[in-house]
Amino acid sequence: MKDSLDNNLPLINLYKKSNLKSEVVTQLLYGDGFKILKKSSGWNKIKIKHDGYIGYIKNRKFPKSIYPNFKVFVLKARLFTNPNPETNKKLKKFLPFGSKIKVIKKFGKFGKFGKSWIKMSDLRPVGFKYKDNFANVKLFKNVRYMWGGKSYKGIDCSALVQLFLNQNNKFCPRDTKDQEKYFKRKIKLKNIKKNDMIFWKDHVAIALSKNKLIHAYGPMKKVVTMNIKETIKRIDKTASLRVTSVRRI
Repeated sequence: MKDSLDNNLPLINLYKKSNLKSEVVTQLLYGDGFKILKKSSGWNKIKIKHDGYIGYIKNRKFPKSIYPNFKVFVLKARLFTNPNPETNKKLKKFLPFGSKIKVIKKFGKFGKFGKSWIKMSDLRPVGFKYKDNFANVKLFKNVRYMWGGKSYKGIDCSALVQLFLNQNNKFCPRDTKDQEKYFKRKIKLKNIKKNDMIFWKDHVAIALSKNKLIHAYGPMKKVVTMNIKETIKRIDKTASLRVTSVRRI
């Protein structure tokens, strides 16, 4: 993306309108690139680089693309003041899973980016991929449900899908309806297997096996693992929604 800027804060809300009372539609993680489409008083209308999502963020100074070389592979990575065991202090700051950073210096078990240090064990090279697209998805188990959320502080169902596919260097749209359209390989429910995605109107879950799934489930206010058949019956009973499709990557 031409003239791309990068988010240099742990997490930024992207609002539907240029108003703090507006709906949060998604979030930018550290290192997410974006382009400013329009500037207004106190706000920037932007387009996110990796999924084309458009919305508003508060106006502040952002650096041009940092060309990251590592990404965070734990639920939240703590930041430190320096790499010296004798003087190192833990900061009350964390980078969420999926954040992308440029490590400019290594010392012992730590890497420096910006003005902070991070444990190298919490990182993987940006090109690293698992064979399993949803490897470690259970990291998010019991994380609270939050519409528009995309981190350990709160996450919604489609963000859980997008976050892990992006982390595995695969494109994935942000919203459920767009995800269902994008992944075109349809599977019959009776043939479901691990990593297939089950779609309802405005909801998605990830199969952990033939019988279990994981999803950020609003009615239970958190990310939970559940039996697939029982979940389908529950959503039909409580929301009058039936499965619209099962998709395979």
